[in-house]
Amino acid sequence: MYRKGWLFLLLFVFLAIMFSLPEQVVNGQQEEVERLNPRWRQQLAKKLDKIIDDPMLAGASVGISIRFAETGEVLYEHEGDRRLVPASNQKLLVASAVLHHLGADYRFVTSLWTEGERNGGVLQGNPYLKGQGDPTLTPDRLRLLAQQVKDAGIERIAGDLILDDSWFDEVRLGEDWAWDNESSYVGAPVSALTFSPNEDYDAATVLLQITPGQELGEAVQVYMMPLVSSIQIENRATTVAQGAKWSLSAEREHGTPKIIIKGTVPKQTSPVRRWVSVWDPTVATGEVFLHYLSEVGVVVEGEMQKGRKPEHAVILLSQESIPLRELLIPFMKLSNNSHAEILTKSLGRVVKNEGSWKAGLQVIREYLHSKGVQTETLLLRDGSGMSHLNLLPPEEVTALLYHVQEEPYFELFYNSLPQAGHPERLIGGTMRNRLRGTLAEGNARAKTGSLTAVDTLAGYVNTKDGQPLIFAIFINNFIGAHPTAIEDEIVRVLAETQFPHGKPVEEEKNEGVDGSIEMESYQ
Repeated sequence: MYRKGWLFLLLFVFLAIMFSLPEQVVNGQQEEVERLNPRWRQQLAKKLDKIIDDPMLAGASVGISIRFAETGEVLYEHEGDRRLVPASNQKLLVASAVLHHLGADYRFVTSLWTEGERNGGVLQGNPYLKGQGDPTLTPDRLRLLAQQVKDAGIERIAGDLILDDSWFDEVRLGEDWAWDNESSYVGAPVSALTFSPNEDYDAATVLLQITPGQELGEAVQVYMMPLVSSIQIENRATTVAQGAKWSLSAEREHGTPKIIIKGTVPKQTSPVRRWVSVWDPTVATGEVFLHYLSEVGVVVEGEMQKGRKPEHAVILLSQESIPLRELLIPFMKLSNNSHAEILTKSLGRVVKNEGSWKAGLQVIREYLHSKGVQTETLLLRDGSGMSHLNLLPPEEVTALLYHVQEEPYFELFYNSLPQAGHPERLIGGTMRNRLRGTLAEGNARAKTGSLTAVDTLAGYVNTKDGQPLIFAIFINNFIGAHPTAIEDEIVRVLAETQFPHGKPVEEEKNEGVDGSIEMESYQ
């Protein structure tokens, strides 16, 4: 009787507490129970399992992590703890870290210094062009800098033009990068003094515009922007008949400034564009600047060479880049590799006073650790994801995407992600042609990633009833076509999912005509 008395008393206290709680708390608990309905979860898992049980993925490595965006709780995972190559999803780490450490208003500075003296219109001494990695230094801005020299009353420079790229170290290429990417814009060398040919800001590249010649068999016409005097063009491409098949390649010889153009271009073909990396961005930037100095009438009597600005030098002129908040758009929407590496080295320079990959990646690792990411299970080799030695478990990527929601810069970070199905290039980015005509169109925001035998997708999507989810889908070691359609199908299913509220109308599973498990119907 004594024990029974205590049991009745405990039951009475429990009921009293429950009835005394505010209605919204009790209802919230009930909704949570319904939201996490095990039966509902099982059916979603079966749908997702069926998608990844595709013959295209036979022998491939697949890691998936899906979380509730509001709580961080794992909704679904398939080998989510497996370390996989992230490709350009590595940029998610860089973008969040630079917003945290550098801030949305961070700007790169390019400056001109001197240790000489002015004598009327003559600068007696060496000017120093110093870079801090600005990837937005376009030909127009270099022309403006030259005009500013002229407007300052300098007509002649009695000295050498010294190029100072010491803000970063001298390592230009990632040690794990594939050699056949060296001449491409995706594998451009990294320097603190660099330029970009246009407002995509593909740093350390020149833009070649190629058009057919006037007559059959004639060499194609090649225009280079900007004009870099040391680059040699070896044009082997010819003009063929209109309607004929065409093939064209433009590659820089390893270790040289020579670009070889080969192939055929049919008559009346629209201009074809190719971005080719330069061998030495520092020297190329100096050559472009010298060209514009000459164009505006400023004579440089000495030579151009690399060096360091002395401590006692005084500043003549400087230019600032657009702020980081604006650079994030081409960086993330277009998955710009050069931005990722420049930002990684900038983190190292600003935080640890060392503009290297090693220092920058250490800053990123420490940032991730502060956000609850298990950094002991990561391998970071670069900022862009070009290295096949980067290793990230999908569950740690979704953990980062969960925690970054708490940051004051989250809106900037979220808006920088490509928006599924949006046709505008700087909105839809690398997702502009994906998931069109589905509930994920205009809804999902995700970073894409692609390397040989690697395809990845990670970001945010809202379900049919507005519940936000976080996902990371990493597929490695496949052979053949990239499995983007499988990734899109997973995101489509998430976007069309409706959370269970209320009691099921049907208690039994409904078998689809193809044997697939359909979601239960809820009122």
